[in-house]
Amino acid sequence: MDNRPESKPESAQLHLVLISLHGLIRDQNLELGRDADTGGQILYVVELLRALAAHPRVGRVDLLTRRIQDTHVADDYARQDESLPDLPKAHIIRFPAGPDEYLPKEALWPYLDGFSDHAMEYLRQQQSPSLIHSHYADAGYVGMRLALQLGVPLVHTGHSLGRSKRQSLLASGESERTLEKKYRLSQRIRTEEEILATASLIITSTQDEILRQYGMYNWANAERMRVIPPGVNLSRFEPGPQPPPPISTELQRFLREPQKPPVLALSRPDERKNIAGLIHAYGQNPGLQARANLVIVAGTREDIRDMAAGPRQVLTEILLLIDCYDLYGRVAYPRYHRPDDVPDLYRWAAGLGGVFINPALTEPFGLTLIEAAACGLPILATEDGGPKDIIANCQNGVLIDPLNAEEIGEKLLSMLSDKATWKSYAKNGIAGVRRYYSWQTHVDQYLTALDELPLTVPQRQDIIPTGERITADRLLFLGARLLDPAPIPEQQAELVALLHRHRRKMAFGLVSFRPLHELLALLKQRRMNVPDILITRGGTQIHYGASLSRDQGWSRHIGVDWQGDRVYDLLAETPGVQVVGRSGQGFYAVHGFIRDRAEFEGLVALNDQLHNCDIPGRLITLNPQEFLVVPQRASLGFAIRYVADRHDIALDHVLVVGSARADLDLLGGNILAAQVGGEKDLQQHEAIYQSQASGLPGAMEAITHYDFLSNNALI
Repeated sequence: MDNRPESKPESAQLHLVLISLHGLIRDQNLELGRDADTGGQILYVVELLRALAAHPRVGRVDLLTRRIQDTHVADDYARQDESLPDLPKAHIIRFPAGPDEYLPKEALWPYLDGFSDHAMEYLRQQQSPSLIHSHYADAGYVGMRLALQLGVPLVHTGHSLGRSKRQSLLASGESERTLEKKYRLSQRIRTEEEILATASLIITSTQDEILRQYGMYNWANAERMRVIPPGVNLSRFEPGPQPPPPISTELQRFLREPQKPPVLALSRPDERKNIAGLIHAYGQNPGLQARANLVIVAGTREDIRDMAAGPRQVLTEILLLIDCYDLYGRVAYPRYHRPDDVPDLYRWAAGLGGVFINPALTEPFGLTLIEAAACGLPILATEDGGPKDIIANCQNGVLIDPLNAEEIGEKLLSMLSDKATWKSYAKNGIAGVRRYYSWQTHVDQYLTALDELPLTVPQRQDIIPTGERITADRLLFLGARLLDPAPIPEQQAELVALLHRHRRKMAFGLVSFRPLHELLALLKQRRMNVPDILITRGGTQIHYGASLSRDQGWSRHIGVDWQGDRVYDLLAETPGVQVVGRSGQGFYAVHGFIRDRAEFEGLVALNDQLHNCDIPGRLITLNPQEFLVVPQRASLGFAIRYVADRHDIALDHVLVVGSARADLDLLGGNILAAQVGGEKDLQQHEAIYQSQASGLPGAMEAITHYDFLSNNALI
């Protein structure tokens, strides 16, 4: 049976999978501004979900996010499947990732493999998705794993990027060590590079994002990027007269002259939003104070003292600056606002002849700018980032230097004082948003970009011959390194006896970076029978039983777009590298040796070369002198998950015991895992059992720890 993917018929409806992991995501009453993780990205993905589900070309769209069971947040976030009542094709699906409680995004990294495994199990039960679309680096990591295992394209939207964040925070005085501890930026940046190498399409909001932010990355390819600005919900954000909104009563508590035009700022209490710079601009300009009030809506709060350090510092500085400039009666800073208050605030400010300002130090896009513009409110915005595109398209405001308080004050006063210009900006903004920034426009451009991708429907896998079908209900995999050096005969006999005794319940496999013939020679030397499964050459080959039948479906899956000859030629031409003859290489692996370190530029440079040549490969370091290059879809961990899925064995019925740093790909996620020998590489992964014993005794210890052979195994 031919297992190659078939092209998707034009009439077939798309099944789209969106992933956004952090923050608080639900269909209604989004808690925007609650913290740094519940901001514009949350609104973006929920609105995108709704807009895609309303399109006739889309048959189903799932938004995958993290399940949270925490008394400090609503019960909504614990529901596994949230169907949207007005859009039956849209679903929000939640999976566990680490502890039940709400966690900041920086704390999620150790739990992403587990989330990925839950998501894969769900998607295997659905009609195969047309593509995976990840949002932000954490979801991008999960998206890569899912796309490579399913054999579908990856689309990615970064929202913000680690290199840009590190640059701006270092400039503000933060130390490299503090940034690494707080934000895990090196891990994030490394993941972002891998996403850029894997994704078929990167969606950005502005051209500036491509040039200045992605331009900082080694593996960025502008040819795979498309500028598709986010949309705005025009049914919520529209102009028009209205009675004073409920929140205006709250604002009047602060203001002596509430009928003055307001300068409105709305953002999270984040240092990068530069609210302090805005207060300096207002406080240093008496003419502006006489002309307008200042209204700062900076999230919601109960007690500033109970907030996290970053928001607490920003809000404390706001209060101190208001006191310093004696702005009481002229500045409003409400403690609460609801999502429904936001469009009311824009219309209220427009009705009084006010303006909206985004003074952020840098702004990747500026969703609040198009919301305000849609309601007829002229804008002033930072010149650093996406607002340049918005103002160029809509002709509805002016750019400001966020570090020049005097200029900000002068431009605010000028716009508020010139009624003709104000009216022109208000009119242009309403028309421009409807032309460039509606969700209908976004989805049309999105689907046009998808038409350029090779969307496929993977065929069902070949039927497994009866002799190769694993009938056991659990799998034990050992890293072949556990057989080096030669085990003590009594220890080896104990393992062999255990495998024989439980052969109906448990299948046994070995995984290795070695080629098949070397592993077979090792087994012969150790006088061990060929196990049920052999995964060799870094996950590029799977063989079953004594007959050594090769899994053809796996070979076809990883072989898509593999360019082995180009890899071989590249390595052969690389100074300081030696490769054996082509006859000694595997079908889907190229084995290289570092011959001369003085000539060799290093593995990082070699990895860059692979991606610069647009070769979809994965570089695996075997030891200081050897490495493999394998297809992007191949890895030991992916191969194990493939075998488990093919033979209908749940991942929590799979135990993998590894021994060394090169085995890290095996361990983690929802597979039961152990590392033997007291290595410390995996201490950050609490779910991985650390055995102090080495070799086979360590493996036996892990089997006992997990009670793996009991009918009540730890699963």
